Amino acid sequence: MYNITLIPGDGVGPEVTDVARKCIEATGVQINWDVHQAGEEALKKYGTLLPETLLQSITKNKVALKGPITTPVGKGFRSVNVELRKLFNLYACVRPCRTYKGVKSLFRDIDLVVIRENTEDLYAGVEFAAGSKEAKEIIQWAEGKIFPDANISVKPISRTGTERIARFAFEYARKNGRKKVTAVTKANIMKFTDGLFLEVSREVAKKYPGILFEERLVDNMCMQLVQKPVQYDVLLLPNLYGDIISDLCAGLVGGLGVAPGANFGENGAIFEAIHGSAPKYKGMNKVDPAALVLSGAMMLEYLGEKEAASKLETAVAGVIEEGKYLTYDFKPDPDDPSAVGTKEMGDAIISKIM
Repeated sequence: MYNITLIPGDGVGPEVTDVARKCIEATGVQINWDVHQAGEEALKKYGTLLPETLLQSITKNKVALKGPITTPVGKGFRSVNVELRKLFNLYACVRPCRTYKGVKSLFRDIDLVVIRENTEDLYAGVEFAAGSKEAKEIIQWAEGKIFPDANISVKPISRTGTERIARFAFEYARKNGRKKVTAVTKANIMKFTDGLFLEVSREVAKKYPGILFEERLVDNMCMQLVQKPVQYDVLLLPNLYGDIISDLCAGLVGGLGVAPGANFGENGAIFEAIHGSAPKYKGMNKVDPAALVLSGAMMLEYLGEKEAASKLETAVAGVIEEGKYLTYDFKPDPDDPSAVGTKEMGDAIISKIM
């Protein structure tokens, strides 16, 4: 019996989370779900986005499955997702991107994994408003290279943070039979920050002689991925580039609806779909549950339940390939009357497991 924190989320989160839970349970793995709210629903009920009871649950259980959570853009509080990663030092974001037969895509046979550093870079949130003491000091130090009315964001990349994410990427490759790791930076321009990320990645690569190592600049990497994505295996990136490239890769295989994700630290992991909460579809039984179900398969593998994980992913792939019980996003016409709801697609996945 596994004790796992379950965070239903906001918007369509509770619907896809309920389906994912039932699909995971259908594999036969015994789980005690410790359910807690986060995000807007938690704010309404408890006056905080991340209630202490939730944080205590994750600390105790060390594994969580999380539905999408609503976060305002631009102003107000920082992302709940980012805060959870920071609080639990979940430094490695892993996003597999794989083509499934039956999904609309220009490509076939893509099977790559984006591994993104999760705690540093511009997402560290070290920012200063124009006119602040810190901004003025930075502008003075920059000797006229920055406009005096600029807001300023600092991009920290450390040897420590880079070493652990690079080791994670190479260990992931070794454990999963992957052949190549590609480090992606803009080291030709940002010579100290991205330059350090590349330098340390090279050093770590030397300790894994059985795995091919290569380097790409992030702009060239985007072009390479839309031309010949099948040539890539494991991508190792700093935080911001990893966020952008992971969505690009999801687009290559059919969209965020089939893109699972997980965040790992030394003492735990949180598994999540990488799509948003789509509040306009809340309660409509409309959205695709596959991404969170596939994240559940990643969770089962992490727990050592490899047979159950394989069974669950195979069931999802089977339903998609069969094409009979798919939500609107799988259809050429989003108004296709043959599209089914979230629950019905979940039931079809469960029928493939049983």
